[in-house]
Amino acid sequence: MKLSNVRTKPAPADLLVAAAIVILAVLCGFRVWLPQGGSGALTAVVTIDGQEADRFPVSQEELFSPRTYTNRGYTLTVVPAGDSGALSAPNGLCVLESDCPNQDCVHSGVITRAGQSIVCLPARIVIELHGGSGDGVDAVLG
Repeated sequence: MKLSNVRTKPAPADLLVAAAIVILAVLCGFRVWLPQGGSGALTAVVTIDGQEADRFPVSQEELFSPRTYTNRGYTLTVVPAGDSGALSAPNGLCVLESDCPNQDCVHSGVITRAGQSIVCLPARIVIELHGGSGDGVDAVLG
C-alpha cells in the first residue's frame, strides 16, 4: 500500500474554510458579550401561573420600591439591585427574600440584561427583563 496520495500541507481551500470558521466564531462571541436590546429602558415582567401579573420599568433614575408577590402559599420580595446589599448594578433587580423551600430564586442573584430571568418554581413566579426599543421578534424574518 502506497501512501504517496496523503497530503501533509493544507490546500488553499482548507485555509479559506479555517478563516471562515474563525470569523464566525468572533462574530458569535460579539453577539454573546455585547449588550442586547436597543437603547430603550428595561422593563420587568412578572408572570404568575403563566398570567402576566405586573410590569414596571427598571432604571437607575427611577428606583422602584420593593414589590411582593404571593402564589401557592409562597411570598417573594423583589427589590432594585442596590437595595439587596449586593454590588450596585445599573438597571438590575433581584429577589431579596422568599419563603420557598429551595431558595433558588434568591440565589439567582442580580439580573441586568434583557432576556435574563429569575424563576421560583414552587411559587410558579417568573420575573423576566424585557428591553430595548421593543419586545418584538428576536430574529430577522424574510
